Amino acid sequence: MACKNYYHIHLRYATRKAAIRINEYLKRNHGILLEFIGKNKSQVKVARNKMADKKFRFKYHTHTHINSKGKTFHYIYDLAWMEFSDDEILVIRKR
Repeated sequence: MACKNYYHIHLRYATRKAAIRINEYLKRNHGILLEFIGKNKSQVKVARNKMADKKFRFKYHTHTHINSKGKTFHYIYDLAWMEFSDDEILVIRKR
């Protein structure tokens, strides 16, 4: 019985810890996108290596959207990014 309790307690702790870490990655990614797009712009092209230099984690986003042209937008809350080319990322603000 003690092993079962320990397992479930440990599982809840590990799940909570992972969720907190993912939320921190999302906040950091959002801040990086906001830094590039600024307050008044609706879209901007950014070099992929500049985002990587700021430790942007391309793997973490809140949701994706595929538009009618087949382009995939990766959203982080109200900001989105799309791979424009191999070297450029298009960052947009959803209004």
